[in-house]
Amino acid sequence: MKKIAVFPGSFDPFTIGHEGIVRRALAVFDEIIVAVGANALKKSYYPLSVRKEMISRVFSDEPRIKVDHYEGLTVDYCRTNGAGFLLRGLRTAADFEFERAIAQVNKTMAPEIESIFILTIPEHASVNSTIVRDIIRSGGDASIFVPSAIDLNEYKGDDLSE
Repeated sequence: MKKIAVFPGSFDPFTIGHEGIVRRALAVFDEIIVAVGANALKKSYYPLSVRKEMISRVFSDEPRIKVDHYEGLTVDYCRTNGAGFLLRGLRTAADFEFERAIAQVNKTMAPEIESIFILTIPEHASVNSTIVRDIIRSGGDASIFVPSAIDLNEYKGDDLSE
């Protein structure tokens, strides 16, 4: 049976930490779907289409990684796509506590789906989308925190609205 994992998140923007988790998880899974959650109640900095384009560029060299988006429950998305695993990255103990609670609720709702956690490498432990977004909003250079395939200069200005 093919081992398919879903790596869900808002990825606003996608960081080197996210990339590291996904690339390392390729040693475990046959296919990974990077699933961008579309939440109508949450105001995103980058539109959904831009986030998907950024992530697609990062993994253009890897056919086992797909990029998609979804609304609703992540476990429902996993079922629809035949994924038996939810992939999550952990940076800190606080991340673990938060992710553990979500994983336990997901396990209750979908016992057939297993949550798998991968620790980020120490160099990426301080990198998160909120901080990177704040750097970008303030006009700083956040390029060292995003994968090299993403040129943040392409995604500036008023052309970000969908």
